[in-house]
Amino acid sequence: MPQGQPTVVPDDGLTTRQRRNRPLVLVHTGQGKGKSTAAFGLALRAWNQNWPVGVFQFVKSAKWRVGEERALRVLGDSGEGGTVAWHKMGEGWSWVQRDMASSEEAAREGWEQVKRDLAAETYRLYVLDEFAYPMHWGWVDPDEVVAVLRDRPGTQHVVITGRNAPAQLLDFADLVTDMSKVKHPMDAGQKGQRGIEW
Repeated sequence: MPQGQPTVVPDDGLTTRQRRNRPLVLVHTGQGKGKSTAAFGLALRAWNQNWPVGVFQFVKSAKWRVGEERALRVLGDSGEGGTVAWHKMGEGWSWVQRDMASSEEAAREGWEQVKRDLAAETYRLYVLDEFAYPMHWGWVDPDEVVAVLRDRPGTQHVVITGRNAPAQLLDFADLVTDMSKVKHPMDAGQKGQRGIEW
């Protein structure tokens, strides 16, 4: 794709500008590392464009402080780019199964908040971090997610991360990246480290 030129120009009746500016659904899935990291990179770009950004973490514990959260909060409060709101719904239940009923309820409540914000056009970019898990586990209906995203108003972009993203979401999304693991330090017994995993 040299110089950002598409290889196909659809006969959809849209102008180049309309096609360029249409809202996107992006999915980062797969077994490899970097799904959330890539989504937070998009959040940085959105902040730089003065877009309001909403981050919704569906899995990571409310007590866990990731580096991207601190950086994006500082940037959002700086007054130089867009605003950043950060919401945590999970109790760390992707890796350590604790109270599944309360985790399921938190995920559903989080999705209800995302739906309200989409309807109100609260943000221009939504990062639904680890949201593929609640859909994979049957806590949130993927068909409903697709319907809500299909009917969202305005020019709201949505990026969803997490392993095992459901097929109907992959079929609907505009961009799907499958992060495949080739090699990881954990395979050799090394635990996650500061500055790399958080």
